[in-house]
Amino acid sequence: MKIVTEYKDTYDNDVEIIEVLSASYIDDYVIRIEFNDGINQNVDFKPFLTRALHPSIRQYLDEAKFQQFKIADGNINWNDYELIFPLEDLYNGQIATDQQFNN
Repeated sequence: MKIVTEYKDTYDNDVEIIEVLSASYIDDYVIRIEFNDGINQNVDFKPFLTRALHPSIRQYLDEAKFQQFKIADGNINWNDYELIFPLEDLYNGQIATDQQFNN
């Protein structure tokens, strides 16, 4: 058995990791998101939520419940990761839906 006494980070330090710094509810399922690189996006979650068929997602059509998001691990999540979206979608300002993939 070999015991490692020196740790060499193989991660490329030139790559910036994008994280959500802050998020605030605007209105009608739109959240304003600020990222650590200075980009701000208004993301409309309503199209995704209204097209969702699963009850665990549709429950967030209750606007009061939708507004209970938190920032954790650099992303926005609801109810301890019950609902979470890819950072790429948030950063691009649009949540991908099945309809977009089927066209």
